[in-house]
Amino acid sequence: MGENEDFTAYLQDSKGAYVLSNVAEVVERILTFVPTKSLLRIASVCRLWRNCARRVLRTHQQLTWVSACGPSNTEAHVLCSILAEEVEKVFLVPKTVLALVDYEGFTGRAYCYRQNKAKKNRHSPDTVEELNLLFPKGCDIMGITTPGVVLTPSGSCSSLPQEYQEGEAGFAIMLPSIEGVHIKPFHFCKKSISPTALKDAGLVDNPELRVVLIFVYEAYKTGGSQFLSQILEPLAKSKALIAGGLVESVFSPPRQCCSQGAYGVVGLALSGPKVQGASVLLNQEVSNPKAAEATIQRLKAAKIPERNTLGFMFACVGRGQNYYHNQANVEAEAFHKVFPNTPLFGLFGNGEIGCDRIVKDDYTLCDTDTDSLQHEYTTVMTLVHLG
Repeated sequence: MGENEDFTAYLQDSKGAYVLSNVAEVVERILTFVPTKSLLRIASVCRLWRNCARRVLRTHQQLTWVSACGPSNTEAHVLCSILAEEVEKVFLVPKTVLALVDYEGFTGRAYCYRQNKAKKNRHSPDTVEELNLLFPKGCDIMGITTPGVVLTPSGSCSSLPQEYQEGEAGFAIMLPSIEGVHIKPFHFCKKSISPTALKDAGLVDNPELRVVLIFVYEAYKTGGSQFLSQILEPLAKSKALIAGGLVESVFSPPRQCCSQGAYGVVGLALSGPKVQGASVLLNQEVSNPKAAEATIQRLKAAKIPERNTLGFMFACVGRGQNYYHNQANVEAEAFHKVFPNTPLFGLFGNGEIGCDRIVKDDYTLCDTDTDSLQHEYTTVMTLVHLG
């Protein structure tokens, strides 16, 4: 009886081995359940698995993200402490990463009352290098610090987004290479900005430009306002959606062209026929949950598809809980009511950039001028669809 069982097990193992070595349809189906980093390792097993892995990788065109909040259990920022483990689980090859963390938690400027001393500075060349090692070679990583963070918890598009004006929080949005979508990072300071540089970045004379996400750092420094106008003036004349804010600092890419403390701008230029966008401005008159929801409801008119769509919220540090009479999470919850299956990310900053605008296919609804792109005590709520 024992010999028969052993023989039966041998036959089953032999059949399984044969299928996994010869039947591409079965192997490919199994590999669809394997995270990308493991898939890349599996591809080295044999030619059949390599070909199957390549076909599966071509289907990994849906964006994903990792987010974290609360005090970290390590010396690293709470996002950095979980990122390495979470990246192993994603189902895509990141081509572009947008990472945003709270300024105090990341730089260690928050005061530790229990220890009666300042936290250790977490922003170091080692931190940036470790971040680069997590992602494929050639992946563009943009790392930003802001006074506050808006994020959707990891795991589900339908999770309720949260506003964090205090405490450690951060997110990393990972964007794969998507057919019909071209994402180009840019970085300018007063030394590097020029009409030629703007053109090379795809920000001017680019008929396929659809959306520009823009983050200005150290804008309060002397000359910062003029520098910002120099950037926004040509963008205001384009047919693209412009959205972003004034942030604290940038930790990736390294700022090699300008000195520490100098002002500058980073961002992402999104071009291509599959990119769509829409934004609305919640102005100072929007000061209660009902008004916030009604304003965000106007984004529905754009009829942006749900799949591969992100929501961005660029809010003033003066809004949030205090602005809504001690009601927390008002604008994030209002967005979630209108778009329950769209993840929302963003920041609380020192100024907002954007306007009411819809960009779809070959038309743009609502042009604007440079002055009406810059705001205070407002929120710019944006949808960006990536095909």
